[in-house]
Amino acid sequence: MTRGEFFSSTSEGSVIARRQYREHSEPIDHLNRTHKNNQRTPLMLLQGKVAIITGAASERGIGRATAVTFAQHGARVVILDLDESAARDAAAALGEGHLGLAANVADESQVKQAVAKIIEHFGRIDVLVNNAGITQPIKTLDIRPGDYDKVLDVSLRGTLLMSQAVIPTMRAQGSGSIVCMSSVSAQRGGGIFGGPHYSAAKAGVLGLGKAMAREFGPDQIRINSIAPGLIHTDITGGLMQDERRHAIIEGIPLGRLGAAQDVANAALFLASDLSSYLTGVTLDVNGGMLIH
Repeated sequence: MTRGEFFSSTSEGSVIARRQYREHSEPIDHLNRTHKNNQRTPLMLLQGKVAIITGAASERGIGRATAVTFAQHGARVVILDLDESAARDAAAALGEGHLGLAANVADESQVKQAVAKIIEHFGRIDVLVNNAGITQPIKTLDIRPGDYDKVLDVSLRGTLLMSQAVIPTMRAQGSGSIVCMSSVSAQRGGGIFGGPHYSAAKAGVLGLGKAMAREFGPDQIRINSIAPGLIHTDITGGLMQDERRHAIIEGIPLGRLGAAQDVANAALFLASDLSSYLTGVTLDVNGGMLIH
């Protein structure tokens, strides 16, 4: 019996069965809606939502790709970065209705001031992407206290301070989504470019995200993490010679480096209602570099 003959063994029944099978087995396009005139329009997954993305001013980084993707899906985006001019330019490049602000995410007073401005401007906060982070290619015995503090302050303290600043507003709204950017180095014990203190910071992000997810789930605030693998950005691209690049790719089952857009797509999923029953998860975006 073929797959088209599960309703009837007769010729007529087989034809009907095959037609019904095709009708019900075609993939559903969740990102497009078909209107009465049969024209497809993109589904705006973040329509009407306000989303903050930290560390998103760099032109070819994960944060910027996420900002562009969110804006394309209807979000009003706030780009938060150390460089106010760059943040404003990045927000302006998204089109009208977006905002660029300066803040050091490791400075509590600056974070509170920035979030207050956002609430005053938009009246709500629906999504926070804790993307800001720095790395240093330093080995364990060479890490000085200042190095340790610098890396952990941005990645881990910044994630805590930003989350603390937006959660009261999300709680009052009865909903919210926080996406924390970790790294495959937190899972595999070291990265290609980051030192052990970077791995420690990103592992801390995973633990913090899970703890916050458990605490604020009853408030309908979802908190999830992304652990990117080796993503091709301005920073990583400048650190790899062709020979090293090829060697790295050979160890990735999908056979390529990640793109910033790969991570942005994951952030969109976690920020949107498509993941409405997900909290406390870590989404690996690494091409199979680490399978566990």
